[in-house]
Amino acid sequence: MPAPNLFLIYVRDAKTATAFYSDLFGIEPTFTSPRYVAFDVAPGVLFALWTGRSEHAVPSTPRTSEVGLMVPGPASTIDDLYSRWVAKGVHVEEEPHDDVFGRTFVVTDPDGNLIRVSPVD
Repeated sequence: MPAPNLFLIYVRDAKTATAFYSDLFGIEPTFTSPRYVAFDVAPGVLFALWTGRSEHAVPSTPRTSEVGLMVPGPASTIDDLYSRWVAKGVHVEEEPHDDVFGRTFVVTDPDGNLIRVSPVD
């Protein structure tokens, strides 16, 4: 059976979200339309932004999933990334702390979607 290969995030404004994620992750989209933007994140795997369910893409909507970024290196690498992202003005949901899987923190995008940084498993 094939593995999941599309990770879709609901956003209110594709242009704003594209600028946010391009800057935060240092990547550029490989497909852009007014309501859908895709980024190649690995061979055959897309991270995409879509305004198709934008009525749910408001910060007050509780989130039950997260965009994950696993970072190689020691805990200080995660702390350094946190400092760089805070300097960009991201909204912090959880400051850096140690959890069962290592050093981690959580920020949100402009629509309230959660982004967790953690060490590589």
